[in-house]
Amino acid sequence: MKNLFLVSSFEEVSTELQSLDRDLVGKKVTFIPTASNVEEVTFYVESGQKALEEMGLIVDRLDVSTAKSEEIQKKLRENDCIYVTGGNTFFLLQELKKSGADQVIIEEIQKGKIYIGESAGAIVLSKTVEYVKTMDDPEEAPSLNSFSGLNMVDFYPLPHYKDIPFSKVTMDIEKQYKEQLNFCFINNLEGLIVEGNHTRIVKKIIRK
Repeated sequence: MKNLFLVSSFEEVSTELQSLDRDLVGKKVTFIPTASNVEEVTFYVESGQKALEEMGLIVDRLDVSTAKSEEIQKKLRENDCIYVTGGNTFFLLQELKKSGADQVIIEEIQKGKIYIGESAGAIVLSKTVEYVKTMDDPEEAPSLNSFSGLNMVDFYPLPHYKDIPFSKVTMDIEKQYKEQLNFCFINNLEGLIVEGNHTRIVKKIIRK
């Protein structure tokens, strides 16, 4: 059974991860920051890691663009969860495919391992990532010869929906593809939980 937590900004809704597993303390998460390698703004990488650590998880970093195959296989298969950060979707997909990590992640998701995808990490689970080519730059992935994603969900996540600085581009993407794609819009204060065939939106509780 699939156990997915797809978000725009993990730190905003991180505690909702406990609805997938209440016993997170001491578990080890394979933390993949690769998508951020080609980005100038990367604060979300550290904030995501901090949020995981605050819940008692042990973060085990893995950059699939530089790690050896043996390390990639070992960490993805042996650790308890997988976390893929935001950044450039196309660069991320290129490096997942080049390293073979994509197939291992697919297998681990199918076994029921918890997968946390933040922004680009959520988008790559789609059948294709072509729809975000106006939000992320495909030229950052010159070796990517196909926009085919991991095809782990039957919808198309659109993170940062109507949120600055992505408000215009996300609405433009919606307008361009709304007749073709089954979108799931996620703003920065929301997360999407997929358990088996059941999907639900969770929201950050804002206390006054």
